[in-house]
Amino acid sequence: MKKVGITRSIHLKFVLIYVLLILLAMQIIGVYFVRELEDKLITNFTSNIKENVNFLEYNVSEEMLKERTDDDPSLEKDIDRLLTDFRGSDVSEVRVIDSKSRILGTSQNDNLDTVGQRTTDTMIKRVLATGKEIDEAYIDKTGSRIWVYTSPITNGDEEIGAVYIIAKIENVYQQLEEINEIFSTGTAIALVITAILGVLLGQTVTRPISDMRKQALAMAKGNFSRKVKVYGYDEIGQLAITFNNLTKRLQEAQATTEGERRKLSSVLSYMTDGVIATDRKGRVILINDPAAKMLNVSRETVLSQPLVSLLGLDEEYTFEDLSNEQDSIILDYSTKEQPYILRANFSVIQKETGFVNGIITVLHDITEQEKIDMERRDFVSNVSHELRTPLTTMRSYLEALAEGAWQDEEIAPRFLDVTQNETERMIRLVNDLLQLSKMDSKDYRFNKEWIEFVGFFHQIIDRFEMSKNQNVDFKRQLPEKALFVDIDKDKLTQVLDNIISNALKYSPEGGLITFSVTEKEGHILISVSDQGLGIPQDNLTKIFERFYRVDKARSRQMGGTGLGLAIAKEMITAHGGNVWAESKEGKGTTISFTLPYDSTQEDEWL
Repeated sequence: MKKVGITRSIHLKFVLIYVLLILLAMQIIGVYFVRELEDKLITNFTSNIKENVNFLEYNVSEEMLKERTDDDPSLEKDIDRLLTDFRGSDVSEVRVIDSKSRILGTSQNDNLDTVGQRTTDTMIKRVLATGKEIDEAYIDKTGSRIWVYTSPITNGDEEIGAVYIIAKIENVYQQLEEINEIFSTGTAIALVITAILGVLLGQTVTRPISDMRKQALAMAKGNFSRKVKVYGYDEIGQLAITFNNLTKRLQEAQATTEGERRKLSSVLSYMTDGVIATDRKGRVILINDPAAKMLNVSRETVLSQPLVSLLGLDEEYTFEDLSNEQDSIILDYSTKEQPYILRANFSVIQKETGFVNGIITVLHDITEQEKIDMERRDFVSNVSHELRTPLTTMRSYLEALAEGAWQDEEIAPRFLDVTQNETERMIRLVNDLLQLSKMDSKDYRFNKEWIEFVGFFHQIIDRFEMSKNQNVDFKRQLPEKALFVDIDKDKLTQVLDNIISNALKYSPEGGLITFSVTEKEGHILISVSDQGLGIPQDNLTKIFERFYRVDKARSRQMGGTGLGLAIAKEMITAHGGNVWAESKEGKGTTISFTLPYDSTQEDEWL
């Protein structure tokens, strides 16, 4: 194990956390202190000005309500005298306005020419209209903060004027900045002291931990003789003592465990079945490679995972149910594309006292066995059903003939004709079953020869075109060049007969069947398209299964056995090709298959 770098050391982390906590506390205190101080200073500033304004309002109202003689000074001069006290450093200007928005006086000498004029300030007009004081703060063009305050002058319920004051509140914020600088300096000094104390305090914690780390590394290498130094009898000292006791016990247990581990590892390594072991709480503590492969999981991710969750049995079983389970449980993990079935057997691990210490689960892959059993059951069921239908029909008609229908010259021939048709249908079914049985056997052989496929395909189409008894047109899209393929001519004739027969059966009157052959790289593509009712998309992948029919009633009515396309698929696959179907409901179906083709072989035949 690599030495811990300074940037990852717990010592550094301890100091950083200690310093950050102090910094955070100082910041919280600072933010609260500055905010409260700011509110207090601004409140004191505005309250002081408002108190002076109240005093000014009283004096101004007295002067405005005073009856004057010719010998008395004018109202503007008396107001100018009153405004002299407001010419200070914090107040930029004070204006007195009467109820008609006329400026009666100002403390700003530069604005004396406005005295006697009507003001256009909207704030003053709102105060005169509402009789309520208004204040607002803003930043002027020089970047200084300005506080504007307008208060009405009243005489009872009547507004007789207003006082408009512009104050410099920037001094308050300058005081705040000075206080912030003092606070920041104090914070920096406190952090330096805190960091020094953190380093010293961190050493008392990290030194014994470092010793225990070295002991753990030694234990990992198999050295149990080393002891951890005990620096004190606090919590960390007690941990060091416990660590030394643990080292001794591990040394004793290692010898016993190693022998058992080797035995168990040898057994599990040579098993072909999957094995899973759990603890007494049902959590996985061991899983061999076959089991991990069967469940498609990695050993590292399933350890400590509940067994019922790993097997997907959460909704049906608990761990106690599995402990008491005497029979096997079938685990079906099949998908639409592929079946996958496992059988699980459970065995309880018990101590001599009867205490359940866990269970052992053995997994067997029975997918092929279940698949074979299912196919056998389906095959027997389908064959029984297919044979029973014509036999039932024949029995009914023969019973009718035996009961006297043979004497009826009109009915008897019809009954015999139906019986003959059903007999021929049974013969076709048996022949198809024999054909599939031969192909399933391992010793089945093809009689392959090199055939010019385009001419061979033309001959088959000609035969159907001459013998068809319905109004269906044929369209050929075959290449003019010769294409030689190595095939069993009789078997490919049977494949094409089955495909073309199906196309004729499901083609409507006046329909069109299209035949095409296309040369591709490494194979040729043969397609037969009709304009029938089409096949639903969900059924396309199933039409090559044995006894599968999209429309069972119509297929039996037309004499189909449900094995034609299954035989075609087996034969095409045996030739090294692929077969598939494409269809749109109401527009028709296209059956396509490929055959291996090597254009270099043509030179030997041309």
